[in-house]
Amino acid sequence: MKYFLKHLTLAYFVVGLVFVPFDSEAADKKHRKSATASSSKHKVSSKSSRTKSQRVSKYKSSRVNVKLRKSYSINQAYAADNYDGISPLNLASAKALVINQNTNEIIYAKNTNETTPIASVTKLMTAMVILDAGLNLDEEVTVSNADIDYLKGTSSRLPIGTRLSRSELINLALIASENRAASALATTYPAGRAQFIRDMNQKAHSLGMVNTHFSDSTGLDSTNVSTAEDLAKMVNAAYRYDMIRNASTTSSYDVHLSNRGPAHFNNTNALVRNSDWVIGLSKTGFINEAGRCLVMQAELAGEPVIIVLLDSYGKYSRIGDANRVRKWVEHNLEPKPTQDLDVVPITLGQMESQERFN
Repeated sequence: MKYFLKHLTLAYFVVGLVFVPFDSEAADKKHRKSATASSSKHKVSSKSSRTKSQRVSKYKSSRVNVKLRKSYSINQAYAADNYDGISPLNLASAKALVINQNTNEIIYAKNTNETTPIASVTKLMTAMVILDAGLNLDEEVTVSNADIDYLKGTSSRLPIGTRLSRSELINLALIASENRAASALATTYPAGRAQFIRDMNQKAHSLGMVNTHFSDSTGLDSTNVSTAEDLAKMVNAAYRYDMIRNASTTSSYDVHLSNRGPAHFNNTNALVRNSDWVIGLSKTGFINEAGRCLVMQAELAGEPVIIVLLDSYGKYSRIGDANRVRKWVEHNLEPKPTQDLDVVPITLGQMESQERFN
């Protein structure tokens, strides 16, 4: 018995010597594997953290750039607050014309004969053609698939199938610059859309707008072109229509849309909500090809003035230009020469042709 126990103990001791190294090696391998996985996880986590940090940094940088661009545009608009009205007038708009509506005196002129796309300023002519046709303004017409903007892909708050009166469509076109409203006025024209466009061009010809051409009723088509001089004539003519004056200077407009209920629309020209201005007619416009546009009839220094600002490069700069023009006119009985080399500085009372804007 003792002999058996002695050999059993010896065998246990030998087995232990053999297998303990393998267990130790396995444990060591497991430890190294765990350490490697942990290190790899740490690297991935670190890389992910750096990537996320870079994305956040890039996003923040992008937001800063957007804010800087927006801030610059806003500064362009409200720099007029610091403009004294005495120093030379310098406008951001590439083409501009300011005239006295009563006397046809040119107050400021810049590239007035350069043909340029006019965007939604077109809608003034659209309204005139509808009113000249003597159509029933209370008659309801339907916004259809033909009024969808397939050219620029712009959206609209007027659903297909919406029924509104011609009067409501005119208001929406002039106040909110609603493209489907302007399109529906043309597509539901009794003589057809093609005749409507012909009538727009005929009206322009009758007003002496020799450098103007219309291809659609909304202004989305960049082949709707004109000059600052021609648009001054159009603004002067549109001012004779009570409905156009009233609609284009209304600060906001409410209308009931089928299947959507009441809808609120704001005027695209913020100046109509500014008590410092006395505005008799207003229309904005924008497509990439045209830049930011603004035409107005307003009272400046007690005189009726027509203002045409075209192809302004910033979202707010046309507003800034308008404010600078107002201060300049109000502070100068005789306008000062401008710094723009391509501007024609003309003194009040000097007019090349008294018939030009009649």
